[in-house]
Amino acid sequence: MDLTEKAINKQYIFKGRIINLRVDDALLPNGATAKREIVEHNGGISVVPLDDEGNVYLVEQFRYPYSEVVLEIPAGKRDGNEEPLEGGKRELKEEIGATAQNYEFLGELYPTPGYCGEIIYMYLATGLTFGESCPDEDEFLNVKKLPLKKAVEMVLSGDIKDAKTQTALLKVAILKGML
Repeated sequence: MDLTEKAINKQYIFKGRIINLRVDDALLPNGATAKREIVEHNGGISVVPLDDEGNVYLVEQFRYPYSEVVLEIPAGKRDGNEEPLEGGKRELKEEIGATAQNYEFLGELYPTPGYCGEIIYMYLATGLTFGESCPDEDEFLNVKKLPLKKAVEMVLSGDIKDAKTQTALLKVAILKGML
């Protein structure tokens, strides 16, 4: 059975700096129609910085929608049509002041496929060199250095709640033979 749904009308409700909101009329596989509420987002990039001793570098950041400080891997939104790897390099430098000799693509993550078209591109960065960080003017971060094993334990215990961070850390742990 063909599961494809086709947009027959798109109505924008809001166009913002980070997201757009629209309501579509969609033609369903059985010929009926349904409303689909969609969040458009340019996508994001996330990076697991792993040093030669097996430590990862995470950032604590207040996340307004949850009203709490969240522990995450360095990440951010893509700037325009920026290539994901270039965005990953930029975010790594901005948030923890690091550059890397090697980047390994870990895959794409669809964080909320029921209503949002965002794609997060995930990378592993190794061969790290550290300098000054330069966060965005509205970005306030604390950098935390943890053994990868400890970070994985925090994912499994529920102390790390962020989806991209959980996914990327577990992928790196599997690639490094920890799981």
